[in-house]
Amino acid sequence: MITVERKVHFQVGRRTRKELRTGSKVVAKPVTRVPRISRLMALAIHLDQMVRDGVVADQAELAKLGHVSRPRLTQIMNLLCLAPDIQEALLFLPAVERGREAVTERQLRPIAGMEDWRKQRRRWRSQTAMSQTF
Repeated sequence: MITVERKVHFQVGRRTRKELRTGSKVVAKPVTRVPRISRLMALAIHLDQMVRDGVVADQAELAKLGHVSRPRLTQIMNLLCLAPDIQEALLFLPAVERGREAVTERQLRPIAGMEDWRKQRRRWRSQTAMSQTF
């Protein structure tokens, strides 16, 4: 008879699959997520392209297809009024590991409402500087 000895670890939890692994306890990698504002910015760009390509007639049809209200769709589409460099910054925000996100769509509404991109940029810089102090 042959006896084999190995250290094994069963990981259990709500969202984990039970696996038999050799070795000691496996250290879990931190779970990260793409910031919500980055996803909304990408969505706004995609929806705008759908309207431009004639896939949908207008924003009202988009709202109906997306099962959101027209005002909510307008809020999302207003992100397109931001200066291009701010839009790019939103798309490339670092992943969030835990806690609250640094930038929210609600914080950006007044900035998107400004017509002058220079004023938008000043407000964006002050907004991001404030969020980095916390």
